[in-house]
Amino acid sequence: MSFAASASRSIRSCTAAISTRSLTRPVAARCPARLSRLGVRCYSEAKAPSEDTKQAEEGTSTEPKTETSEMEAKLKTKEAEVTDLTGRLRYLQADFLNLQRNAAREKEQTRDFAITKFAGDLLETVDVLTIALKSVPPQALSKQTEHALQAASSSSSDLPQSSAPVHLPKDHAAYLQELHTGVEMTQRLLLQTLFKYHVKPFDPTGDVFDPNHHEALYQAPVPGKEPGTVIDCQKIGYKIKDRVLRAAQVGVAQDTS
Repeated sequence: MSFAASASRSIRSCTAAISTRSLTRPVAARCPARLSRLGVRCYSEAKAPSEDTKQAEEGTSTEPKTETSEMEAKLKTKEAEVTDLTGRLRYLQADFLNLQRNAAREKEQTRDFAITKFAGDLLETVDVLTIALKSVPPQALSKQTEHALQAASSSSSDLPQSSAPVHLPKDHAAYLQELHTGVEMTQRLLLQTLFKYHVKPFDPTGDVFDPNHHEALYQAPVPGKEPGTVIDCQKIGYKIKDRVLRAAQVGVAQDTS
């Protein structure tokens, strides 16, 4: 019994070994094919994602460039708008300042030349007073004229008179002197009043004739005078600041050739 048991054991072990070898060989034979297939699959599958990744990376890299270019274009547009608006603002500011200056100048001129008509009407009065002063020569105001008048009055007293002489507290020369002084003071006060409003006279005698400031009444050939020179002033001119209120009435030297 022991022999038979040992024999059966050995037979079983041999069949088990044979079955194990037969089973392990096909598995080992099939493994390389599977491994090769897996390797090929892994390689092909790894290649496709790499292309997609490159395309994705290119897409993502182009998108920031596009956005940057768009932002730069918008920034340039905004800078151009800011430059344009700044230029317009400066022009408007300059126009406003010019408008302020012109308004202030017009206001000042309106204030300065508001009495133009009034001053022009007063000039005739000044002219009349000037003529009245010129009508009395300086010799008539001297002491010699007074003595001459006294001598004339004494000589006339020798003649028969129809009426009694009128005795005056002052002689004729004193009255004439007082009259001249009063007219002169009136003229001076009028001129001072005109000076307050920037009305000033000017006498162009000896100057070159200027049609903007002078009014020619006549021409006369005068030896030694250049043609076009003012030789006589009939009426002096007046100005309000730099504006001519009345042109001077003058005589002009004529060309003798």
